[in-house]
Amino acid sequence: MKPAHYVNGAFTVAGTSFPLRSPVDGSLAGAVPEAPRELVDEAVRAAGAGLAGAWGEASVEERCEFLRRIAGGIVERFDEFVDAEVADTGRPRELAATVDVPRAIGNFRAYADLAYGRPERAHPTNVPGWSGGGRALNYTVRRPLGVVAVISPWNLPLLLLTWKVAPALAAGNAVVAKPSEETPSTATLLAEVIDEAGLPAGAFNLVHGRGAGGAGEYLASHAGVDAIAFTGATATGAAIMRAAADHITPVSFELGGKNPAVVFADADLAEAVEGTARSSFTHSGQICLCTERVYVQRPVFEEFVAGLAERAGAWRDYGPMISAGHRDKVLSYYRLAREEGATVVAGGGVPRFGDRRDGGFYVEPTVLTGLPESARTVREEIFGPVCHVAPFDDEEEAVRLANDSPYGLAATVWTTDLSRAHRVAPRVQAGIVWVNCWNLRDLRTPFGGVRASGIGREGGEYSLDFFSEPVNVCVRI
Repeated sequence: MKPAHYVNGAFTVAGTSFPLRSPVDGSLAGAVPEAPRELVDEAVRAAGAGLAGAWGEASVEERCEFLRRIAGGIVERFDEFVDAEVADTGRPRELAATVDVPRAIGNFRAYADLAYGRPERAHPTNVPGWSGGGRALNYTVRRPLGVVAVISPWNLPLLLLTWKVAPALAAGNAVVAKPSEETPSTATLLAEVIDEAGLPAGAFNLVHGRGAGGAGEYLASHAGVDAIAFTGATATGAAIMRAAADHITPVSFELGGKNPAVVFADADLAEAVEGTARSSFTHSGQICLCTERVYVQRPVFEEFVAGLAERAGAWRDYGPMISAGHRDKVLSYYRLAREEGATVVAGGGVPRFGDRRDGGFYVEPTVLTGLPESARTVREEIFGPVCHVAPFDDEEEAVRLANDSPYGLAATVWTTDLSRAHRVAPRVQAGIVWVNCWNLRDLRTPFGGVRASGIGREGGEYSLDFFSEPVNVCVRI
């Protein structure tokens, strides 16, 4: 799949290109065109023109039918999407085939259903005295925000791109999307499917390029953009917010995390070990929901650590870091952990396979213990297959440790005490708290973080609320 921009209903490879390397073996995998400022400007203007034309005139029924066509197009090219996702990220094929591509299809279908069946509110009122008084009918309608910039990350490229594009289109907005420069292929495939689905020109536009000093920065600071939806690092979110501030552009951010797991002594220990291994090492820890801090009640601490170390050592179904730079970042934290006094009970280095993967960007699943809560390794997001395990004594200490972070995206609680689960979960300062499970998601529920982990919520009605503006109409009767 050769990456290409898609602007105003046409594909182009305008701009200078930069190399794209395979994370699996480090080989040259292709080239990505960097959208110049002029092309980003053209994409924003095309989106605005689309809103003033056929796309803006489309009814909700027509918009939802387009979304269903897009879902059908992904189904028809399912294997191509899986191949492209695996090539870009190096993630296990099973994950791409059972999670990423099916979720992309589900996103378009779900938002077609939600937008089509969404009720609006009406309130008959009788207000005496004020402003002449009288009876009135108040009803609410929703209108699209306008031109929406969607900036998506490299870790779950297709899933997180469609997670925003689908509700933005369902609500009637025109979209300019900018995927990560590390993972351009499925975004280009999606543009092909959208083109085949017959969306009016300008309804969806795609520009490739880097963030700072490139297409991402041009898009986030553009005066013609009416809203920004972004998933990625907290520092990048802060930069986008600064760029958006001049135009008071509303933002929806899902940012970083340093997610805790709390394991009580009454937990099913085998289940907690397995669940924590999954939440720490799946996709090599490159999921915003992954666990990096684990707190285990002291009576079962040693047994839990031994079990988790065994699972880490046996973990085989993992992919590479997305790039050499990210691999080096994760390895720098492995070194830092040792310097800070950590005990490395599993992993801590680079695996050797004896095949082409030795040229890729892999690191070992790693379990650490022995660090104070003030250690950088414990406080800073690493975004790799690593967790630090520390003991606690009672429920109050567990909640305090879980909340001792600038982040607040996700958490897990492992216990067989139902009362404890209901006491602890609401006290953990995170956008989502799982009890005796991890990453079990209902797409209708709110998703997002608090503090440095984001602004706003996505999912179901919450996404449609962000991507549309409520208008109250009051008619005197």
